Amino acid sequence: MDFKRLFIFLCCVFGLVSHAQFKLSGTVLDTTTETPISYIQVLDISTGKETTTDANGYFEFEKLKAGVHTIVFYNDDYAWYEKTFVINADKIVSVKVEKSNQLSEVVIQAKRRAIFDLKRAKDAEGTSIYAGKKNEVVLVSQMVGNKSNSNARQVFSQVVGINIYESTNSGLQLSIGGRGLDPNRTANFNTRQNGYDISADVLGYPESYYTPPAEALEEIEVLRGAASLQYGTQFGGLLNFKLRSPSKKPLEIVTRQSWDTNSGFSTFNSFSGTNGKFSHYSYVSYKNNFDQAPRANMSLEAFNAFTDLNYKLSDKTSIGLEYTHLSYTAQQPGGLTDVQFYQDPTFSNRNRNWFKVNWNLLTAKFNHKFSEDEEFNAILFGMNSSRSAIGFRTNRVSQVDDLDEPRDLQVGNFRNWGAELRYLKNYNLGSKKSILLVGSKYYQAFNEERQGPGTNGNDANFNFIDYDVQDLPSELRQSDFDFPNLNAAFFAENIFYLSDKFSLTPGVRFEYIKTESEGAFRAVNRDLAGNPLLDSTFDDNRTRERNILLLGLGAAYKPNKNLEVYGNFSQNYRSVTFSDIRVINPALQIDPNIKDESGFTADLGVRGRYKKIVSYDANVFGLLYRDRIDEVLRTATRIDAFGNEVENGRIVRFRGNIGTALTYGFESLIDWNLKETFFENKDEYRLNYYINLAVIKSEFIESEVPGVKDNELPFAPNLNLRTGLKMGYKNFLIDFQYSYLSSQFTDASNAPQDLGDNVSGIIGSIPAYSVLDLSLSYRYKKWTLETGVNNLLNEQYFTQRATGYPGPGIIPALPRSYYVTLGFKL
Repeated sequence: MDFKRLFIFLCCVFGLVSHAQFKLSGTVLDTTTETPISYIQVLDISTGKETTTDANGYFEFEKLKAGVHTIVFYNDDYAWYEKTFVINADKIVSVKVEKSNQLSEVVIQAKRRAIFDLKRAKDAEGTSIYAGKKNEVVLVSQMVGNKSNSNARQVFSQVVGINIYESTNSGLQLSIGGRGLDPNRTANFNTRQNGYDISADVLGYPESYYTPPAEALEEIEVLRGAASLQYGTQFGGLLNFKLRSPSKKPLEIVTRQSWDTNSGFSTFNSFSGTNGKFSHYSYVSYKNNFDQAPRANMSLEAFNAFTDLNYKLSDKTSIGLEYTHLSYTAQQPGGLTDVQFYQDPTFSNRNRNWFKVNWNLLTAKFNHKFSEDEEFNAILFGMNSSRSAIGFRTNRVSQVDDLDEPRDLQVGNFRNWGAELRYLKNYNLGSKKSILLVGSKYYQAFNEERQGPGTNGNDANFNFIDYDVQDLPSELRQSDFDFPNLNAAFFAENIFYLSDKFSLTPGVRFEYIKTESEGAFRAVNRDLAGNPLLDSTFDDNRTRERNILLLGLGAAYKPNKNLEVYGNFSQNYRSVTFSDIRVINPALQIDPNIKDESGFTADLGVRGRYKKIVSYDANVFGLLYRDRIDEVLRTATRIDAFGNEVENGRIVRFRGNIGTALTYGFESLIDWNLKETFFENKDEYRLNYYINLAVIKSEFIESEVPGVKDNELPFAPNLNLRTGLKMGYKNFLIDFQYSYLSSQFTDASNAPQDLGDNVSGIIGSIPAYSVLDLSLSYRYKKWTLETGVNNLLNEQYFTQRATGYPGPGIIPALPRSYYVTLGFKL
């Protein structure tokens, strides 16, 4: 055989070996006793794969590529041990690990999470595709901050451009937006838990009254606008809360007891384990602040429970069942005018306003792997939930509540069910790898909204009183509606690897939407003195059907494993129904002819990391909205005796299709590992600095509403900055964070803040504000102590002008608070 043929032969052999996949398995033993070590963590640093030894100390990794693999073994009782293996065939090993009195928290975090707090999703994970998309994965389980209160500033500290309503409900309800989208109840995201919907009605009322507690979370996936194809049509994209997975131990117990000077006492307790083919994770959480609240007429009691039961039918097939319950009752102190806020943000003149939530989710899961390259997932989910609000809601916030009058009561019941099927397949197209995802979703909702007179007491009584029996003033309004909704969708995406470095991911989604309104509402006409003239009842029955086709395309170029250039374009669509049209609100009026939004989102960016020193993600984006739904100031209207709308002289916020709007900007996150830069060999130290910056420009480029064209969009601050320093030595960790948002408008009229005769509190901009947070954590064996100060400098600011509950008016952000949490893990 001549040299040329030998060279070709060796190259072919090397090529086959380099593409072959092997298995590494073995047993981990105690160095002293030589007995197997059960439930020790095993991590392949080369690939990021992780597993745990079973009860006999056995572990295995499958589908490892040929080459050098560094494997790490560790847990609370054993020292960190690294061993390098050269894999060129299936290998069985025996590893001995020494016991350790204490494993440094800093070492665990620095090595295990590859230095940085935020990670990017792979091109495909499970039955989802992320290639070419703007994605961020928050590692909540490794966060240092106020988890007991689910402090959103800290949880989303490295998610760029997030705008937060900093409400006062102890983290029970998250309200975030971004890129000029209203943060109210996170309604502009498709919000999910473990992959299934948790909002009231995904299409008709996509508001989330339930948010999983940060203490139960492993990760939060944030996928921007291009998520419209896989997960739904929302402009904001996907927000998926991934709860902790079952422990590999037979039983693991975690208990956390917390106290916050703003939110009172809370307890969180979880139970988890794996026994043979059965695994489970459950938690119970309780909060109350009856004796500790930053404002008068403010209290809360909440109970949250969750259970996740899983059974492996075989190595390829598993089934599961999840149940979530949240119930809470909160007294709401109401909103303030601008003058009241700056005089005393703790003031309240509402002692009869209450809010109640009862949320129940049930989900069945089925997962099957036909092979390593083929996977199927099915989720069947259902909801039976409600929320009720009672109180005094006038658009004159400074007006004192008449204690003799019945309160306004709103009750919403949300019942829905659905099924989502996903199939993902890795296959070869010619000589190139490709990944196909296809799926479908069926969703049906049966929602009810009723509004009318409640009791005239000051207790949390959510019962209607009979209007015909009671001698009540005629200006009390009523509405009673059913809102059945139906949605069927089909979606598909495919990653085409055109080369080893470049991929294209086209996608398509087809939606069938049917929304209905069945019911009646009452309208009361008054003279200029406010006296009732005519009391009328109107039927309002409507049906609307539409078929929508959405297209998208993503692209990614990866010249090496540490650098990626990505871009995507996706059409978006936001459906509206009639669920909030006939809720009578003296501070807000909604156009009865409101219709759906449409448009697109686009991103172009670069992300990656340089060694272990810097992680970065920078991009430009654009969002176009046609028939943008927003609010302007205008004269309120009333219904006359002939069913026509006429002006009544009062100024309110009017919500409807305002025009065509464009939002664009620059987003960036840089996380600099100072420890690896200057103290590379100091393994017991941690030092990271990050800066998270979004610069946004927005405008209405078309509008038929006078005075709106060329205005900025509401909730689109030009500058959104979060920056911080993370430090640590051994088991002691410190997190210092600074947040700044420039001023932002709250309506399309761009009404400025008025510190004069603004009696409503709902009109005007939100001034710029900045906040400092300090958090500390110390771990000793199985004990953890966490403490800190939120709003360190006691900044007086607000992030929301509520038009309804919990207002109307300005809702003050929380003042300075101190918290402490004692945790134990068994």
